[in-house]
Amino acid sequence: MLATIGATAASLLAAPGAVASSPTGPWTTPPPPDKIVINVATVNGSGCPAGTAAIAVSPDNTAFTVTYSQYLAQVGVGSKPTDFRKNCQLNLNMHVPQGFTYAIASTDYRGFAHLEPGAVGTQKASYYFQGSPQTTTSNHQFTGPLDDSWHATDSVDLHALVFAPCGEERNFNINTELRVGAGTSDSSTTTSFMTMDSTDGDINTVYHMAWKACP
Repeated sequence: MLATIGATAASLLAAPGAVASSPTGPWTTPPPPDKIVINVATVNGSGCPAGTAAIAVSPDNTAFTVTYSQYLAQVGVGSKPTDFRKNCQLNLNMHVPQGFTYAIASTDYRGFAHLEPGAVGTQKASYYFQGSPQTTTSNHQFTGPLDDSWHATDSVDLHALVFAPCGEERNFNINTELRVGAGTSDSSTTTSFMTMDSTDGDINTVYHMAWKACP
C-alpha cells in the first residue's frame, strides 16, 4: 500500500521532459549499470489520446517519467458531460538488466488545478504487474478555492515493496485518473478543472525505482 507523504498545491514544477533523481530512501541495492528499456505496449484512455503520453528513463536507472500533454478534467461552462473524469491506462514492457528486479518505491504526481470555491478535484492512481493479484493504489483530493500547481507524493514502506518476479518478463500497468466535481460551486457560471498538463509545458509524473539483485 502506498503511504501518502503529501498532497498540497506547489509552485514548482518539473521542467518539461526532465527526469527527477530518485529520493533518498531505504533502498540499498545500487541500480544496475546497464540501461533499462521501457516500451509502451498500449496506451488507452480519455486523458491520453494517441501520441500525447511519452516515457523517459533517468540516466542513472533510478526513475522513469510519464509525460502527458492533454490530460485535463473539468466541469462547468464550456465542459461536456463526460469531461468531469479523465483517465489513462499505460501497459509498459520493462526490459531490465539480467540478474536484477525492481519495484516502484515512490511516485511524484504534478499538475495544475483551478477549483472554484466548493469544487473538488481528485487524482487517483494504481499499478500492478501483469498476472499479479497485488495492486498498489493512491488517492489525493483537493478542494477549492485553488488556482495553483499541485504536487502529490506517495512512498512505499520497505517491507511493502512489490518486486517484479525474478527471471520473468511481466508488463507493468499504470492506471491514473483525474476527476472534478462542482460540489457547492455554481457550475452554470464558472469552470473548475484539474490537469496533468500545462499551458506552458508538459507535466511529469515520476516513478522512482528500487532495485534488488536476483538470487
